[in-house]
Amino acid sequence: MTKVKVEVIGLSASTGSNGAYALILKETSGERRLPIVIGAPEAQAIAAEMEGIKPTRPMTHDLLKNIIEQAGGTVSEVCIVELRESIFYAQITIEGLDLQVDARPSDAIALALRFDAPIYVMDSVLDEAGVIPEEVDILDDDDLDEEDDDDDDDLLRLLRQHEEESQEERPSRSVPSSRLEQLQRELDKAIREEDYERAARIRDEIRRLTSSES
Repeated sequence: MTKVKVEVIGLSASTGSNGAYALILKETSGERRLPIVIGAPEAQAIAAEMEGIKPTRPMTHDLLKNIIEQAGGTVSEVCIVELRESIFYAQITIEGLDLQVDARPSDAIALALRFDAPIYVMDSVLDEAGVIPEEVDILDDDDLDEEDDDDDDDLLRLLRQHEEESQEERPSRSVPSSRLEQLQRELDKAIREEDYERAARIRDEIRRLTSSES
């Protein structure tokens, strides 16, 4: 299986999720971007290292780095290896200790930055969850004009409706194409506006809806 080298290109604060951030990864030899929603503590740990901020007391990932080094190891690479049920899974490879540790992507990346280790994503994960901003340019202006500032409310209603149906355990039925089309337009608009945290939520909802049909 092929793994693709990526780099962290930024963190986007979420306006719709409680304290959540979107971690944006981009392949170094292409245009695909991978938004991953992470918590505030992990975002702080990543941002601190990217900005070269050294706290007076070590943060959790600084402590982990010290422990690994004192044990004679070093992080040689991290890789996001799987996307299952809208959850990303990563592995940390530690040289010197012959270890490969399962981890959340946010923790793996926070450690990779501290060890200056390369970050990879399996190509299959990028194919499934990656987005390409340039793809949005093929949309007609009329399609974009159909959406207004109430789009977020419409999306939330769609998500809420789907959640209610799941909770009621209604019989399986195909998702109306109009709903998927609207979500796809929302996804295109979020990518166009580089709102990757919102794009990630919409992408996950589209995946849930389409998988329920199979």
